[in-house]
Amino acid sequence: MYSIKELLKGVNYEIIKGEECDVTDVIYDNRKVTPGSLFVCVKGVHFDGHDAISDVIKKGAKAILVERDVEVEEDVTIIKVESTRYSMAFVAASYYGHPASSLKVIGITGTKGKTTTSYMVKSILEHAGYKVGLIGTVETIIGDVHIPSVNTTPESYVLQKTFKDMVEAGIQVVVMEVSSQALMLHRTQGFTFEIGILTNISEDHIGPNEHPSFEHYMHCKGLLFKQCKKGIVNCDDAHYKTVLEGHTCELETFGLHENADLRAENLDLIKKPGELGISFDAKGLIDLHVEIPTPGKFSVYNALTAMAICAHFNVNKEDMQEALLHAKAKGRIEMVKVSDDFTLMIDYAHNAFGLESLLTTLKDYHPHRLVVLFGCGGNRSKLRRYEMGEVSGRLADLTVITSDNPRDEDPMDIIKDIEIGMAKTDGQYVEIPDRREAIAYVIEHGEPGDIIVLAGKGHEDYQEIKGKKYPMDERVIIREYLESRQG
Repeated sequence: MYSIKELLKGVNYEIIKGEECDVTDVIYDNRKVTPGSLFVCVKGVHFDGHDAISDVIKKGAKAILVERDVEVEEDVTIIKVESTRYSMAFVAASYYGHPASSLKVIGITGTKGKTTTSYMVKSILEHAGYKVGLIGTVETIIGDVHIPSVNTTPESYVLQKTFKDMVEAGIQVVVMEVSSQALMLHRTQGFTFEIGILTNISEDHIGPNEHPSFEHYMHCKGLLFKQCKKGIVNCDDAHYKTVLEGHTCELETFGLHENADLRAENLDLIKKPGELGISFDAKGLIDLHVEIPTPGKFSVYNALTAMAICAHFNVNKEDMQEALLHAKAKGRIEMVKVSDDFTLMIDYAHNAFGLESLLTTLKDYHPHRLVVLFGCGGNRSKLRRYEMGEVSGRLADLTVITSDNPRDEDPMDIIKDIEIGMAKTDGQYVEIPDRREAIAYVIEHGEPGDIIVLAGKGHEDYQEIKGKKYPMDERVIIREYLESRQG
């Protein structure tokens, strides 16, 4: 049994009906209510838990946590708070025994680089002997268990349960991606991060169901730095001071600027058969020569972020060097070796900003041709299609327009929208609606010195069509094509 008073410790609340009581469980999904439980009414985009109160009472809920006035005749306890989402984070932490207090939790936020950096940190710390858990866009990792992710940062209830599972599995350090949505919706309340990180920030996730403005987006990102002991930020980012307004943590900086606490110098591009990379000298808090098997300046920033974090865990230089040389994140500039003549990579770039950043970086390697294969998701903004078409037409030597996750739309309608953006440029393109055929095409027509990018799907191993997800892993497609060609 759990007392309401203990569960709501740290939260301002008012009992507006009934009395304080003990409950058997805490539930926020009305389909999972059990007799004697506390039901938390959470308002989502498509469903409001307050509308299910009569249903959960019939199922035996003993207490209800609400954030608006409700009329209930039954003999249950009604507790009102200002925000049920905020309160649920504290309730969940208490319910699971405050597991984060037994962990060193590292929170990484930013527009780009969160996923890659989190895998780099995990790789370095494990190389140094730590047991590390990971929570992010691709998956949650607890020991040998890999759980595909629904959200970049889970709901507070799920997050606290994950922390508890990690403690029981002997995990010491958790590295997690922290999205602006998670911060806005209070999913990370109820505990304090050991370290909070800002990789970078640019306009993204602005729209009706996300952030109303860039200023709001920056404000939400900044909430992390009021909930961590140490903040580590990219001081090269033009907006970092705005994000940090009102911060309550100690600060360190990284970047290429000479005043950064940890900085990179002497950047040098690396080209090997079928591979691209970059090396640099770290200076300041760490003096070390580093080589990374992924291309571009943003790879340097990702490495600096990971190094700045791991410096607080007494990791020696040799472990850092070795781990960075082998750290990889699925679907993030992921090199897939298909030939010594040209380079092929898979990347999650699924908007104009991400695609332009990637292609601009790759052009620095002076490829014979820069070939880009991509599509756009259905039931999403047409503006994204126009913009991605224009970016690829301007920067790529050849664009192969194909299907991504068409969802409820006709793939050809999406392709035609992309072509509207392409038409603003002189870029050459072909359209191959079947993504498998498109991938076979770019490999078959690869020329010596080419860099080929399969953009948009990244870590995804499915294609969503008419509400159903069909298996589609680009790595598998590549392997099957190479085997068929070999045969």
